[in-house]
Amino acid sequence: MIFDSHMHTKFSADSEMRAIDAINRARSLDLGVVFTEHFDYGLELNGKPFAFDAAEYFGEYKNLRGDDVRLGVEVGLRQSARAANEKFIAAADFDLIIGSIHLVDDYDIYYPEFYAGKDKATAYGKYFAQMADEAAACDYDVLGHIDYICRAAPYDNPEIDYATFKAAIDAVLKIVVERGKVLELNTRRFGSVRAVRELVPVYKKYRALGGQFVTLGSDAHRVDAIGNYFARALEFVRELDLTPVTFHERRLEKFSVP
Repeated sequence: MIFDSHMHTKFSADSEMRAIDAINRARSLDLGVVFTEHFDYGLELNGKPFAFDAAEYFGEYKNLRGDDVRLGVEVGLRQSARAANEKFIAAADFDLIIGSIHLVDDYDIYYPEFYAGKDKATAYGKYFAQMADEAAACDYDVLGHIDYICRAAPYDNPEIDYATFKAAIDAVLKIVVERGKVLELNTRRFGSVRAVRELVPVYKKYRALGGQFVTLGSDAHRVDAIGNYFARALEFVRELDLTPVTFHERRLEKFSVP
């Protein structure tokens, strides 16, 4: 069974999706699911924190947990949150920890304030530098959506542009491989041919450095987004000789791919 290893339900500040609806949708697609609720220490959305009570989360979802349902977390990686993240991760028996960069210099990179007065080289340089620092220092299993910054960046060409940022991206990939971590293949932007094309050299380099595994994640916040573009993602990993995996009790778990 293939797993969608990145999605958010009502325990995330930016989602209202019900777990049972997510599970039913995934099963209809013959997919397993890993819920990865947001824990971004200090970040809020309309006054609602990007955080949740781990005991409440496990208390409500523990009976859903099984062969095709796992409970994880997506932790926002930044230096000012390291202690809080470490404490939170230790508080529960998560199946999967995704580590992601959502804030740079403590600015939410989804909003224009981060980009004000910065050209692309400066903004993306800061993004990848922080990603390398946190990837080296923090506890996580999977490094999330390496191209997250492209979702909201205001530049004419928002793609990560491996040729331009090769040294900075390679530094991240080397750390992931050397630490035995896994790179996520996030399918949120796989509807864009250009976005997929720009990711090819990144994942080729990851493979050349010795990276073998990727998780597949739709980053779904709604039921209709679960498993989006997975057929294209599976073609992508086959073409680059990568192996899709998931995690159970923080141990890598391979699954069969048709």
